[in-house]
Amino acid sequence: MPRRSKRYQESRQLFDRVRVYPIDEALDIIKKMPSPKFDETLELHIKMGIDPSKSDQLVRGTISLPHGTGRDVRVVVFAAGEKAEEAKEAGADFVGAADLVEKVEKGWTDFDIAIATPDMMRDIGKLGRVLGPRGLMPSPKSGTVTTDVGEAVKAFKAGRVEFKNDKTGNVHVPIGKKSFSESQLKENLESALSQIFKMKPASSKGRFFQRVFVSSTMNPGIRVDHSEITT
Repeated sequence: MPRRSKRYQESRQLFDRVRVYPIDEALDIIKKMPSPKFDETLELHIKMGIDPSKSDQLVRGTISLPHGTGRDVRVVVFAAGEKAEEAKEAGADFVGAADLVEKVEKGWTDFDIAIATPDMMRDIGKLGRVLGPRGLMPSPKSGTVTTDVGEAVKAFKAGRVEFKNDKTGNVHVPIGKKSFSESQLKENLESALSQIFKMKPASSKGRFFQRVFVSSTMNPGIRVDHSEITT
């Protein structure tokens, strides 16, 4: 068993590990948990009723949160010509074509989201070994391969979140900062649940959401009742 910090142990005393809490109550408890010296991120953790070994049951996409994530998102865009200028005007942090591909190929990954125009994907294919393991590879399913790069940049800067299930069938999504108000966090959480629930693969049978937890960066997760949103 890993040794837990005093702060973590104090937080554990604030709730019952086996109880399923209403969203309001769970967020109230998290707000009362002792905090480190930084603004923690709140995350939604969902145990999905999918078989992650089957490609037709994978859950991947993007969602937009009403109040954003509170995070400064660094966006790069692989584009040339007019689309490159469009990306710059929209606020992209880095924009380039062959030069950017070469930079990333050498190992540079100091960004959070990579967007590309379709014509750039032939060149970007060689970056799979760099971007793939980090979850940064542009994909049409996540809205990061598009001709509308300006709108994509604005959306991700404003709080659009890209996600995909992990190897065990779980999904992890940031829903804001602990400094957000409880009403902002609740709206983000409920919106995330609702959007992800609509992404259930046709081949997935039974309950799509098995269990749902919410936690802050340095504290334990609390199981929440999602029945009103996902039924």
